[in-house]
Amino acid sequence: MDSQARIINSMQAAIAEFDIEARSSEQIRNIIGLGLEQAIIALYPELSAQQNIELANCYRSHFFDVNALASPLFPGAVELLQDLHNKNYSLAVATGKGRRGLNEALEQKNLAHFFDSTVCAEETASKPDPLMLHKIMEELDFSAEQTVMIGDSEYDLEMANNAKVASIAVSFGVHDKSRLLQHKPLTCIDSLSELSQFI
Repeated sequence: MDSQARIINSMQAAIAEFDIEARSSEQIRNIIGLGLEQAIIALYPELSAQQNIELANCYRSHFFDVNALASPLFPGAVELLQDLHNKNYSLAVATGKGRRGLNEALEQKNLAHFFDSTVCAEETASKPDPLMLHKIMEELDFSAEQTVMIGDSEYDLEMANNAKVASIAVSFGVHDKSRLLQHKPLTCIDSLSELSQFI
């Protein structure tokens, strides 16, 4: 799902409402994938813990209640999930999104039935900490050798490396290909049809 525009727009609106120094679209894009608290720390390390909470709440208000920007699925996403599901792959989500945001996204796009496990940063630890992957592997009874992390940010690939799990990079999301390749994924794919063929 391509939620970049909605995330960037919501964060910039929250920052403006909070009346602190602006951050560029590129600066905000850079923190997509982190848990919200960690993302705000990366953008504003000088804020107090209370200010972090207040800005996070302001962002959530904009993201859920104000922002009308769509978060479209990438071309071929449903077909890929259906194909992997039909082939009996166990699918899971490890995300920096909060539980509310993830559940709403899966419900709106009718995707929840594809996933055997979903874990959010607020329930464990933010990427690149490996805890989300450890929790999923434990829940589904898979070893690191049986697991692959597919991600479009360096935080995804760092998390995979920290969990001793193989990774596949996706070039059309948050971080560019050269940045992703530094984390030594098995491959870096440019479309979801390529991903299906590689798997």
